[in-house]
Amino acid sequence: MIRIVIAEDQRMLLGALASLLDLEEDMSVIGRASNGEEAVELVRQHKPDICVMDIEMPGMSGLEAAEELKGSGCKVLILTTFARTGYFDRALKAGANGYLLKDSPSEELASAIRSIMAGRRIYASELVDESYGETNPLTEREKEVLELIADGKNTKEIANQLYLTTGTVRNYISVILDKLDVSNRIEAIMRFKEKGWFK
Repeated sequence: MIRIVIAEDQRMLLGALASLLDLEEDMSVIGRASNGEEAVELVRQHKPDICVMDIEMPGMSGLEAAEELKGSGCKVLILTTFARTGYFDRALKAGANGYLLKDSPSEELASAIRSIMAGRRIYASELVDESYGETNPLTEREKEVLELIADGKNTKEIANQLYLTTGTVRNYISVILDKLDVSNRIEAIMRFKEKGWFK
C-alpha cells in the first residue's frame, strides 16, 4: 500500500485529491495539510511513502517544504498550476521526484505516483522543454538589486544597502531592464515573478 500525504491550501481541491487517490486499490491518503509546515510535520509523524505538494501555500511554500524533506526518505511530487521554469528548477534542486501540472488528466496523478514509487522521475514535458531552453539571465548581483527593488527600495536605499554608488545601481537597473527585455522596474519584477526566478 502506497501511503500518501497531500499538501494543498484549497480545501475543496484537497478533499477531491484525497478522495480520488483513496479510490485506488494500492493507495491510502494518511494525512492532509493546508500548508508547507503542516506537510513537513505530517511527514515526520506518519512517515508516508510520498507527499503530493502544491507550491503556493500560506506560510511555508511547497518548494520550501520539499527542501526541508530532502533526505527524509519521503518522495515528493509537486502538483501545481504553475508551469514556471524557475519553480521547476527549484523543485529539481530540492530533490522533487515529480512535477505535474493541475490541468493534467486525473488518472495521470495515480500513475505518476506509481512510477515515482518504482524509482522513476516524472516531469511535465512542457516544463522540461522550456527549462532547457531558458535560464535566468541575471547575475547574482543583478538579482540582488531586483529583489531589493521588489521589496520597495529606491535607488539610494539599494546603494546604501549594497555599498554601491547610486550611479552604479542605476547602471545595474538599466542592464536588468535590458536583459529582461522590459521598459520599467514594475515590468521587470512581473517578468521575474512569472518565470518563478525569485527565491
